[in-house]
Amino acid sequence: MEIGFILGVPLLGGITLAMLGQKAWASALNSLFSFLLLAATAFLVLRFVKHGPFSAFGEQFFIDSLNIFLIALTSLVAFTTSLFSGTYMRREKEEGRLTPGSLHLYHSMFQIFVLTMVLALSSNNLGILWVSMEAATLSTVLLVSLYRTKAGFGAAWNYFILCSVGISQALFGTILLYFSAAQVAGPDEHAILWTHLESIKDSLPPSVVSLAFIFLLVGYGAKAGLVPLHNWLPDAHAEGPTPVSALLSGLLLNVALYAILRVKILVDGALHSNFAGNLMMAFGLLSVVVAAFFLLRQKSLKRLFAYSSIEHVGLMTFAFGLGGVGSMAGLLHMTTHTLAKSAAFFAAGEVIQKAHTQTMGDIRGVIRQIPGAGWGLMFAGLLLAGIPPSGIFLSEFMMLGLSVRQAVWTLPFMLVGLGVGFAAIVWKIQEMVFGEAKATSVSFSAPLVWIHLVLAILLGFYIPPYLLHWYREAAKLLG
Repeated sequence: MEIGFILGVPLLGGITLAMLGQKAWASALNSLFSFLLLAATAFLVLRFVKHGPFSAFGEQFFIDSLNIFLIALTSLVAFTTSLFSGTYMRREKEEGRLTPGSLHLYHSMFQIFVLTMVLALSSNNLGILWVSMEAATLSTVLLVSLYRTKAGFGAAWNYFILCSVGISQALFGTILLYFSAAQVAGPDEHAILWTHLESIKDSLPPSVVSLAFIFLLVGYGAKAGLVPLHNWLPDAHAEGPTPVSALLSGLLLNVALYAILRVKILVDGALHSNFAGNLMMAFGLLSVVVAAFFLLRQKSLKRLFAYSSIEHVGLMTFAFGLGGVGSMAGLLHMTTHTLAKSAAFFAAGEVIQKAHTQTMGDIRGVIRQIPGAGWGLMFAGLLLAGIPPSGIFLSEFMMLGLSVRQAVWTLPFMLVGLGVGFAAIVWKIQEMVFGEAKATSVSFSAPLVWIHLVLAILLGFYIPPYLLHWYREAAKLLG
């Protein structure tokens, strides 16, 4: 029942807003559907707390410790982003950057995009997972090109091509997984279900499963923004509306990484080795180091945060590759990065609207002009850089400690990546935030920014018992 609601609400929202999205109150309706999704997710969480893992609709959907907190996080950030986008998109329309038709498309695609992510996270069927990831690509292509500019169309096309190539690799990997299950249990309609594969993972043919993981890592890794298939991400963030950038960085990258983790569990069981983990560590470290040095070169505020997302996804991938306590660090990093990055984009969106540019060299004195957004941008940048106290600092500290104990050769790469990334973000953010400015105005994004930032900071001090339990259970599952 609860799963039906969390899928039905955004679907109904997308259909309703496709018909009514041109109305003046469409943004309020978008927020209402997002709130209803959050309420439905609360009931889903309550059922999970009471009864534990469960499946639904003929085992096509499955809820456990690995996806319950991600569904809750997705619903929360989708709701806060819908609130932020109400004022943000209205201002974009008033300034002539968007037409009523564009807003109509935005509101309906917002709900469809959220639907694809919730569907991917809750599905037990690896085929449905793949379909939902492809649907996420199609819906966000329309959102990235919303401004109908040459650069926007170019970014959308680049995004579509790279992610479609990646998703085709993931399809081949999914087919290989089904083939490996069919070899063990025979052709069966349940052979594509993750729970079925997990129950027979010890018997799966290692050679087929390892090949499948390579294709799936490349395919979903492109969607997650891992180097070297990351080129779409900075363009999509820079050219699309800021609320879309918040959803892409804060949520979609998590969903793509989640898909990789589900397959990693199967590979570890079939191979009884750290083959999957070693590959993830390599791709993760490469992403961290490359993104850190690209951060130094950025002149666009939204591109700066895009490369920061690539760096943080690399850190998560590296942590999950380490396994054990590393998986705990990766899950915590997922949560806090989502909160901090969406807050950063909320503040950045308002700053860009005020300055009429996203070129960082032309933005100065933000704290004097928009104190709420300015302080929010500063603290969001500091959290993303990894300063204590915050959940990001705690997870990165755990990763460094594990690097020393388990893979000391990774320590220099981690230190260089974290050090360069920290210096780049702090240097560039402080240049924009401080300085001379005359006019002051009230910030509309500040309440939402600080809600996210306070949650991210609190997770550095205290992790709620249920969330900690889910982290521990998910880490055991991940190995």
